[in-house]
Amino acid sequence: PKRDARQVAAIYLPYVLNTPITFETSPPDGTEMYGRMKKVSNMYPWIVCEHENEVMGYSYGSRFRDRSAYDWIVETTVYVREAAHGLGVGKALYASLLECLRLQGFTSAFGVIALPNDPSVSLHENFGFTEDYLMTNAGYKDGHWYDVGFWRLKLSDASENILPIKSIDELKSKRCFKNSVVFGEQFLKLS
Repeated sequence: PKRDARQVAAIYLPYVLNTPITFETSPPDGTEMYGRMKKVSNMYPWIVCEHENEVMGYSYGSRFRDRSAYDWIVETTVYVREAAHGLGVGKALYASLLECLRLQGFTSAFGVIALPNDPSVSLHENFGFTEDYLMTNAGYKDGHWYDVGFWRLKLSDASENILPIKSIDELKSKRCFKNSVVFGEQFLKLS
């Protein structure tokens, strides 16, 4: 929701300014972040982890490529507040996100990782993602070239009898969807 957007932007800010983890170079403000949230949230999950009214991290799915043949593939993203590293927030968010994406009917999820980024690689591999391909010298930021790795997770079997992806709007009132959103709470180490 709109009330989370400013905190989400604040979480993203140090990643933009101080790391190559994102290739974005100008940090979005709360208004821009809210626009991004609205753009994806009808079709894809956008999940925040809150503790004591503070957003600790967020994860979301987004369109992998524009052409309709890619509709069953989703790109995944997760960012965690620096002070919440090591508290299971990223793991909880990813667990919930992946459950939602399975429920929607996606066949594969891709984590796109600017390298090196050992914590992200570990997170993805702990969930069963495997490195699918590597783009060398894919992005230039702060005077350096960085590779980008694509880690893939099979969410369901791809078959010739495919069903349309269910939107978040279609699922959000169903108990199974609500259960998938809270699925990751078991990984939290917040007190």
